[in-house]
Amino acid sequence: MALKPGDKAPAFTLPDTEKNMVSLDDFKGQNVVLLFFPFAFTSVCTTELCTMRDDIATYQGLNAQVLAASVDSPFCLARFKEDQKLNFPLLSDFNKEAARAYGALYEEFVLGLKGVAKRSAFVIDGAGIIRYAEVLDNAGDLPNFEAVKQTLASLQ
Repeated sequence: MALKPGDKAPAFTLPDTEKNMVSLDDFKGQNVVLLFFPFAFTSVCTTELCTMRDDIATYQGLNAQVLAASVDSPFCLARFKEDQKLNFPLLSDFNKEAARAYGALYEEFVLGLKGVAKRSAFVIDGAGIIRYAEVLDNAGDLPNFEAVKQTLASLQ
């Protein structure tokens, strides 16, 4: 079932690249931009996350914490974060629980790979309510970053 604005954001606790457990609850009172992406080290995912990296000051100015999750292992994500100099947490949804809870999981992806995160963007307000939800079926598309920023600006 697709999540929509006004829904309570599903709770999650996932390991980051420094082996810390990160929960949505850690960011109460702060807006969160939660991105799901298919795989580290792929072209569109790299473009997406580097776009966020290069615009991080805008998101910080809108009282938003950016979090990005994929089904990659924390070890793979650590290398990706280091290689791309990403300045926000990457979370490993290796067991696919968060992506499934957010309706952002391909049951079957390319090459017969099963259980891959769909490229998605969610804005979650400080009270844990989804204010923006975009789940893309085409992994080659990027989220609407302008709509994400407009949603965050409306929460100020």
